[in-house]
Amino acid sequence: MLSETKLSLLQQLAKNASKEEIIWSKGYLSGVLDRIELFGGTTEGNTLASVAVKPLIIYGTETGNSKKVASNLLATFRQHKIQAKAIDIFQYDVAKLEKESLVLFIMSTQGEGEFPQNAVAFYEKLKASNANLGKVSFAVLGLGDSSYPLFCNAGILLDEVLAEKGAKRLLPLVKADVDFAETVTIWEADLQKTFQNFGSNVTNDVKPTSSTVASSKKNYLGKISHKVVLNDIGSNKETYHIEIESDDEISYEPGDALGVFPKNKETEIQAIATYFNEENHSILTDKNVRGLSEKSLEAFSKLFEIEIIEQKSNLLDIIQKYQPKKVKIEEVIALLLPISPRLYSISSSSEAHDGQVHLTVSLNKFKVNDDAKTGLASSFLADFPLEEPLEFYIHKNQNFRLPSDETDIIMIGPGTGIAPFRSFLAERDVTGAEGKNWLFFGEKHFVLDFYYQTEIQEWLTTGVLTKLDTAFSRDQERKIYVQDRIREKSKEFNAWLENGASIYICGQKNPMSQDVEQAIVEVIAKERNITNEQAKEVLDQLENQGKYQKDVY
Repeated sequence: MLSETKLSLLQQLAKNASKEEIIWSKGYLSGVLDRIELFGGTTEGNTLASVAVKPLIIYGTETGNSKKVASNLLATFRQHKIQAKAIDIFQYDVAKLEKESLVLFIMSTQGEGEFPQNAVAFYEKLKASNANLGKVSFAVLGLGDSSYPLFCNAGILLDEVLAEKGAKRLLPLVKADVDFAETVTIWEADLQKTFQNFGSNVTNDVKPTSSTVASSKKNYLGKISHKVVLNDIGSNKETYHIEIESDDEISYEPGDALGVFPKNKETEIQAIATYFNEENHSILTDKNVRGLSEKSLEAFSKLFEIEIIEQKSNLLDIIQKYQPKKVKIEEVIALLLPISPRLYSISSSSEAHDGQVHLTVSLNKFKVNDDAKTGLASSFLADFPLEEPLEFYIHKNQNFRLPSDETDIIMIGPGTGIAPFRSFLAERDVTGAEGKNWLFFGEKHFVLDFYYQTEIQEWLTTGVLTKLDTAFSRDQERKIYVQDRIREKSKEFNAWLENGASIYICGQKNPMSQDVEQAIVEVIAKERNITNEQAKEVLDQLENQGKYQKDVY
């Protein structure tokens, strides 16, 4: 039985928790119970003094999720007196792998089933090597999104190549969905049980199967009730504010994203099918025929026996230009990937916007040779008719959350990176949060591209927004970006951090988020009179504490 105080706390937590939070809590408590059964006693003071293992944790990450899982796993191991180490896969030499005894891989999957950028070189070198990993035992935890056709594909490929090189599976591959906390907790407990017998029964008999904890994602059917271009006449950008409604109550929090399932244009897939004398063009409906990846273009070069020099080409453009012969449509379809969903940061608050979901979507425009093209998902939403049925889901992002109401926050969101911060500010406005809020926003032109200017100015007037710094890069001869504004406000920026403020970045990973992070490191180094390396450690500590969060793409 729980004490009256503990029971009261539990009831309060359950009362205010969402369905997803309750599911996570269930998994967490299950993991705690597993540890108690494994170690005996209570949840405090348990150790693994009798277990002589020294695991190496290698993580591959794009947005930071794998790094956070690795850091938490490392902390748990050390708590139980396990001498573990964690390292970014980019910093690890493939040649050293033969000398390891126990390696745990935590690997995210990006885009169309691809490795994170920092893991590509490791995988390619390992695959091409003559490494003999017969003395290595391993386990792979894959992080991904089950809404995508190639769910945890990077983890699958890594697990396979390690086994091919002779390494022994400690556990079968585990695939974790976006709400991965429960999966990670169970994986961690399974590892620690396996450690008890490490060295005595590790064989290649562990089957290359995988397990996945079911996701709590729910698909909604709604409609776009309102859509407006945020740019003024004369801008070369086309950025939409989109409002979505549903008859169902849409459950989301600030920081979450909305996933849509884009569709091909009927005229486009019909033209492709007609070229190959196929009457049923619907067989191409769910295949990605636009903005083909480099890998896909290489595959089509081989199939068509031509050299395709264009990047991000559409399949129809390739067919019309090169006129491939003696190719069957079945061969073409075999090379096409399924259409993946596209995530957009939510720019509304369910509390402030009556249960609606708002998006801030920039139409992706690019050129192939001299021909203007648009991205599949962004054009799908830009052209989607009002009041027509729209299927979508909510992508929970537990690693991009508002802190406690009294905590100050610094938000850095140029372009459509403003989206989650509009959500943050609306939420803090309606709830009366006491923490101060500082926004850095950037775009090309003040007059043409200042998204949500009226709302932002109103938040400034009412005090919801404490500080605003803008950087409109093309309004003066020298281009100015948000990272320049951070350097200009160096002393105050550091003071906010020292007073406990949390930092948030949203927008393009490369180069924006990297440039911003470098500016923050320089500010910390300058104001605290330390080296850049020491400042980077300070920022890493903030990230491990959840006080430095990024939603980048």
